[in-house]
Amino acid sequence: MKNAFIVMQIGNAELDSVCEQAIVPALKKCGLDPKRVDKHNQGGLLKSEIVNFIESSEIIIADLTNERPNCYLEVGYAMGLDKFRHLILTAREDHNHDSPNYIKTGPKIHFDLAGYDILFWDPKKLDNFKDELEKRVKRRLATLQTPPSKEETIWDDDWINNHAVTAHANLKKSNKSGFMEIRMVIPNSGLNIPQSELLSVAEQATIHTFGWPIGVVLKNRDEYRPRPKTDGIVADIDTGDHYDYWAIRKDGAFYLLKSLFEDMRKPGHLFFNTRIVRITEALLYAVRLYTGFKVPADSRVVIGIKHGGLKDRMLVSSSFSRELSYERKSIEDEVYTEIDTTLAKIESQLPDQVEALTKPLFVLFDYFEIGRSVLDDIVNKFVEGKVT
Repeated sequence: MKNAFIVMQIGNAELDSVCEQAIVPALKKCGLDPKRVDKHNQGGLLKSEIVNFIESSEIIIADLTNERPNCYLEVGYAMGLDKFRHLILTAREDHNHDSPNYIKTGPKIHFDLAGYDILFWDPKKLDNFKDELEKRVKRRLATLQTPPSKEETIWDDDWINNHAVTAHANLKKSNKSGFMEIRMVIPNSGLNIPQSELLSVAEQATIHTFGWPIGVVLKNRDEYRPRPKTDGIVADIDTGDHYDYWAIRKDGAFYLLKSLFEDMRKPGHLFFNTRIVRITEALLYAVRLYTGFKVPADSRVVIGIKHGGLKDRMLVSSSFSRELSYERKSIEDEVYTEIDTTLAKIESQLPDQVEALTKPLFVLFDYFEIGRSVLDDIVNKFVEGKVT
């Protein structure tokens, strides 16, 4: 059942009665689950709960009675999210300038919303209000409905597969079996970035905290420098110790295949702390890359990460200070994980995003789970420019 969020003054007996006798029944008759933050708080921060309700609700009923600043703020936030079509404004009828009961010195509808369609209610005629509100909600739901569409296609599989075929073939030639594969996309980005700008931003986006960086740009070696293609740029690098293949398309789509750092240090093993570091680096690289392309921070970004060549590898630590109690072996060869997030959330919720991408990888090694404090420490140290 879809939610409806009720915005109104809290702790007012009259409004509580209007909510219980008219607003809630009308919403339920429309097949919606009414939510009010003081009734349905889940124990989190009140502001966060309000934001979540506004973002997720199909219909928002905002009652402007008594000029409460928080109600106007929440209406403004809903409008800022482009949810005006989901918003229905109501108020007590003495707030209506055209009502015979209007009191000039009393509460009113502020000028910034006075021109909008507002459903006024009479406390003595709540049944009429309930019926009219039900009609309006049903009409609004009808206008919000969209015809069934095909399942959203996020990835351009042809583009990814074309690069993946080349990258995996060259990885095999380099006698390396383990790999980390990354794909990123800003859905419907509308970007069309020239190849020279792609190269400039890619170079600035690399993070040199840990060894051979993701998306490394080597312009001083002709055989390794990124090459322009009709649809973007591509780099194919095999130094013997490292193999890297990456491509960026004009619309910001990104693909990378790189060999595992572990195969240079301790073949047949996987360092759990190194994987946390690499995934942290990949997420920060995404932010730096798309920020360089001037993509807004609230833009949606989908990131998929695959690890391969895992079968019979042992999960260990590269640091004596983080040693595991015993070596854990994987019987699976590959694992792919995908997150659908925003650039802003990557920055504000970085450890959560890293955890979401590492959990499916680590569980393959005899159910290994990383302690959250350890993960946070590794992520935070990388952000500070340290690797442990």
